[in-house]
Amino acid sequence: MICTGANTRQVQAISDEVHLQLKHQAGELPISVEGYNQAEWVLADYGDLLVHIFSPKAHEYYSLERLWRSAKTVGIPAA
Repeated sequence: MICTGANTRQVQAISDEVHLQLKHQAGELPISVEGYNQAEWVLADYGDLLVHIFSPKAHEYYSLERLWRSAKTVGIPAA
């Protein structure tokens, strides 16, 4: 998953909410979380799911969508 927060506080808030939802809805905890304190690029590793939360500046700079544009799209099954 790749998304962008408008500022560092929002990047952290998105990270916190993803963590809470995955913990409560699916019982999933991250293997590791990197970049939370700086909040320019938070990477949360949930094993089968990687969550990238960028600041606008970092999102534009790294442009992960460009790197993955030829990757196969995989649908998420209904709960």
